[in-house]
Amino acid sequence: MSTLSRFVFGRNLPWRPPERVRAAISEQQAQSEILIGWVQFGLVCFFLALYTIAPKTSAGTSFAPVPWVLGTYILFSLLRLGLSYRRFLPPWFLVISVISDMALLLGLIWTFHLQYEQPPSFYLKAPTILYIFIFISLRALRFEPGYVLVTGIVAAGGWVGLTLYVIFSDPSNPMITRNYVEYLTSNSVLIGAEVDKVISILVVTGVLAVALVRARRMLTVAVAESTVAQDLSRFVSPEIADRVATSETPIRPGDGEVKEASVLFTDIEGFSTLSEGMTPDVLAQTLNDYFAAVSEVLARHGGAINQFQGDAMLITFNTVKPDPDHARHAVQTALEIQALTRARRFGPAGALLRTRCGVNTGTVVSGAVGTETMMLHTVHGDEVNIAARLEPLNKEFGTYVLVSQQTAEACGTGFRFEPRGEITVRGRSRPTAVFTVLDGPEDAEDGAEARE
Repeated sequence: MSTLSRFVFGRNLPWRPPERVRAAISEQQAQSEILIGWVQFGLVCFFLALYTIAPKTSAGTSFAPVPWVLGTYILFSLLRLGLSYRRFLPPWFLVISVISDMALLLGLIWTFHLQYEQPPSFYLKAPTILYIFIFISLRALRFEPGYVLVTGIVAAGGWVGLTLYVIFSDPSNPMITRNYVEYLTSNSVLIGAEVDKVISILVVTGVLAVALVRARRMLTVAVAESTVAQDLSRFVSPEIADRVATSETPIRPGDGEVKEASVLFTDIEGFSTLSEGMTPDVLAQTLNDYFAAVSEVLARHGGAINQFQGDAMLITFNTVKPDPDHARHAVQTALEIQALTRARRFGPAGALLRTRCGVNTGTVVSGAVGTETMMLHTVHGDEVNIAARLEPLNKEFGTYVLVSQQTAEACGTGFRFEPRGEITVRGRSRPTAVFTVLDGPEDAEDGAEARE
């Protein structure tokens, strides 16, 4: 049975959706009810306009229920529309509303034989029956099959009642025929035709209800997965989240691109000692305050956070987002981080978090690593290792920003670099020329302080 249910109604969540998912779906339902209200109001105004301009053919009687029914429906639609904006439409009211809608329509159809002074069977041929399907389909906008079922069942039951009224209103002349031509050319009743109408109403109702169950389940799954994805996307940089979301094929371990990029490592000076004097909650607030401020700097220069490692950060440029000036932007970011950490303190304790930076430029591999069930988007390569080694070398030189010769050359003009000699970075046999940054473009440091 579960397989059949899944085949007919679609996949459902294996767990009860959390409150925030249910709240999101409820808000969608409330918006749908507003849409239904406007559509119904527009339809009834359209019908009233048509009735007003159309020539009147019931000249034999002054009885004209149409404007009264449409006027009542306009007032009812306005009431329901106002309540929908106030989010006051409990299920019992909606059920009464659905029944009232159909009662007004069927009541209007019933009056046609009085208005046109014909036998009751006259109204069974009224094309107004097609409006029943409009009322049923409008309920589908809410993504709740129950209201569609109520509408369809009331409509089918109402039409059966109208048919029985015709048959038994005059026991001496039920006006039943089996001749299709006679049925079409007179006021005779063809039972099969009325059964077809009832079956059509019920079939349309059933199909829409099944479609809505499937759509409701898809909506629930989509909202739940969207909420989870939105929460999970906060664990990676927005650039990486966008890259995953727009990828034409599923991301797999080992997928990567070889490209020229700049890598920036940051680490807070003496943070281990500083954190000893903080409670865990103060430490977390301090780091969050710091990371939020640094992220604003990265956003201005196109840097993507690949990893948080305690208080350290691995930041890349030209990996997930094209950036031909990645070296300049990496160095500008490092300088603005210095200006930021000099100009303000962080967290409840007002901690001073001076930050050391190491920057290197070269060929890296950017992509996903891990397993089929858990992956991390990061960068690999010897150039990444050099950037990681440059950052702690600031301790030896008494500096806060060190860059490689490749980065200094890639920056072009606008920066002043001071050579610090060649050093052999741990893990490499060849020496690496190291530079510190004396200053950069006019707005590199001053601009960061001004923003604070």
